[in-house]
Amino acid sequence: MYALQAATSFVTSCALALPLLLVPEKCLSAQVSAGLLGGYSGGAGFQSHATVAGFSPRLAAALRFGIERTSLDPGDPEDARQIFINDATNGTPEKSGRVWAYRLDVIYPVSAPRRTDHRVDFFGGPRYARFTGNFRYVGGNEDFEVRGGQWGWGAGLDVGFPLTARTELAVVGGIDYFLRSTLSGHDTSYSPDGTEVNERDGHDYEDADDAVNQPGFEPRLLAGVNYHFGK
Repeated sequence: MYALQAATSFVTSCALALPLLLVPEKCLSAQVSAGLLGGYSGGAGFQSHATVAGFSPRLAAALRFGIERTSLDPGDPEDARQIFINDATNGTPEKSGRVWAYRLDVIYPVSAPRRTDHRVDFFGGPRYARFTGNFRYVGGNEDFEVRGGQWGWGAGLDVGFPLTARTELAVVGGIDYFLRSTLSGHDTSYSPDGTEVNERDGHDYEDADDAVNQPGFEPRLLAGVNYHFGK
């Protein structure tokens, strides 16, 4: 089990670093940058991303792909236990939660005030998030996860302040919205359309959604550094 956890951690770490490492060489003559940001996005988290601009002299917009990991409170362990497992009350509850989010943004420059050298960009696009909440009852012989996968979209502003010829301080603010999705835990699942599998004691999707903190409306505020490749 520990080997599997270590392998999973290695793979996800590589996935997070991928946008920073795999910038195509043929794109280096264009405007290509990569960055690492940290801050709040529904919880404490960090994001790596790669941006490509300058597709055409007539195209002002750029594209950015990002991967984000956030740690968060997964919800109420007692309610989650009753809704997904059983009505037992023994054991001491422990909990942890995380979200992996994948983002694609179209970025468009916004005019900045005169006599300043910083940039202001508007961005927006689709997102996909994978929510995992772990609930463990020490002494109660129960350790289970509640999972969900949400599609959504978001928008915001990205402000950059030059540090050197190739680096800049970036500050990002915005909001994401994710649609509700099927929540699964142990051998039980609840769906927004009312489909239920092995539901417990007459519980429904609204109960499951209230019990866990899957992404919904999520304000975001992050800061970090961008590095510009090429000329």
